Amino acid sequence: MSEPFSRFLHPFDVARHPSLEPEVKRALLASWASDRAAVRNKPALRKPPGAKRAVPVDDVLAALRTLDQGGQERPAAP
Repeated sequence: MSEPFSRFLHPFDVARHPSLEPEVKRALLASWASDRAAVRNKPALRKPPGAKRAVPVDDVLAALRTLDQGGQERPAAP
């Protein structure tokens, strides 16, 4: 997968993907959360190469927490 983000619209799509190993989910989400993916002049938003749209970094971090909590956390309402 050269641009794995292109398949996912939201970080929770990664966290809930049924066939990805937890380590792969973590790697994808960690990369999405990194400063490299920050939107210029809008540091609270992240849009990695290939992603369809920018999302709040809080959503990325929440998706990472779901992996620690066994998928129990839900995304905040828009």
